[in-house]
Amino acid sequence: MIIMMSSLEHHLAPIDLREALSFTATHVQRLDAQIAGLPNLHGCVILSTCNRTEIYLCCQEPCHPGQVLCHAAGVEFAPFSAAFVTCQGGEAVEHLMQVAAGLRSRVWGEDQILAQVKRAITLSREAGAAHPMLETLFRGAISAGKEIRSTVRLTTLPTSAASQGVALLTQHLGSLEGRKALVIGNGEMGKLSAQLLHQAGCQVMVTLRTYRHGETVVPSGCEAQPYDRRFALMDGMDVLISATASPHYTVTAGQLQQVVKPPRAMLDLAIPRDIEPQVGQLRGVKLFNVDDLMDTAPLHTVPEEVQEILDKHQRQFYRWLNYKVSLPLLDDLKLSIVQRLTATPQLTEEGLDQEEVIALTVQRTVELLVGGLPTPPSPDSLRQCTQKIRAHTTGKG
Repeated sequence: MIIMMSSLEHHLAPIDLREALSFTATHVQRLDAQIAGLPNLHGCVILSTCNRTEIYLCCQEPCHPGQVLCHAAGVEFAPFSAAFVTCQGGEAVEHLMQVAAGLRSRVWGEDQILAQVKRAITLSREAGAAHPMLETLFRGAISAGKEIRSTVRLTTLPTSAASQGVALLTQHLGSLEGRKALVIGNGEMGKLSAQLLHQAGCQVMVTLRTYRHGETVVPSGCEAQPYDRRFALMDGMDVLISATASPHYTVTAGQLQQVVKPPRAMLDLAIPRDIEPQVGQLRGVKLFNVDDLMDTAPLHTVPEEVQEILDKHQRQFYRWLNYKVSLPLLDDLKLSIVQRLTATPQLTEEGLDQEEVIALTVQRTVELLVGGLPTPPSPDSLRQCTQKIRAHTTGKG
């Protein structure tokens, strides 16, 4: 059983390609279950964000996960053939650890990716597509990401697409103090955008498709408005941010042309895009999208303390993996040793007391174990094993 992955990343694929393989949570679950049910495949996890789409497979034989994903999604693979980063085994494990840590994000060290990794394995689990090997790998990657964020400061720069977007709007307009802003979407990215705009001094309205009293949370200081009124609300706004999971445009050029005084600056934080690209061609409107955000990925190597955390969690994963792989082999080994000892004449000799039988059994077992290894155990590993046994014997282990 091997782990393989393919990643469609922002620096290799333009936004139109990423849009074609961007999925809602419902679509992800459907694809997870469909792909995990294919011959020779035993698990599938799909991670879909605005800057990347990744697929992780647990499979019997090597394959191209990106091609599997395209086929399952009904998308032609040829345009994506050079846009996928594909790896297996240790490279796939290391890749996911770095993704969860925010080391492969456009925004270096971003926080949102960790929640997205958690969501990916949750969706796979709910779809019945999460093989134990993938479950354990994702759990380890999430733990590594949490530890890095709690112990290491990766950057002093903004650590989310929303914060970078608000910084970009501030740079374009000069200041956001006293500006009027409309945010379409009240999901995680929409809420964060609204909070940041409010903190920057904007008067913020947030559109909601539905409102349930006591359940719908609108960022403090922001006003909630029905989604259907979004174009009436745009009139006279300085800033518009759209960040929804809608498969359709929330703003089209034709609709916006009917607005007397449209927003001067618009930011589309969604993949697939919320705002029709032609909006950027309208007079007096400046349209930004996620590809306009500054790429803060550093040119230098990963900090030593971060790499140590990643290495630790990778070792823990491999310890678990080696144990799981070894379980059926251990049962076979036990049976073989019992059969071999049973056939040992010395153990059946009359006149041996219990201690002599135990001593002889242990001696022959250790000789069989050590003699059967292709490489002798190191002195350190033998000392550790001896110390462990003695600790259990004295009740201190």
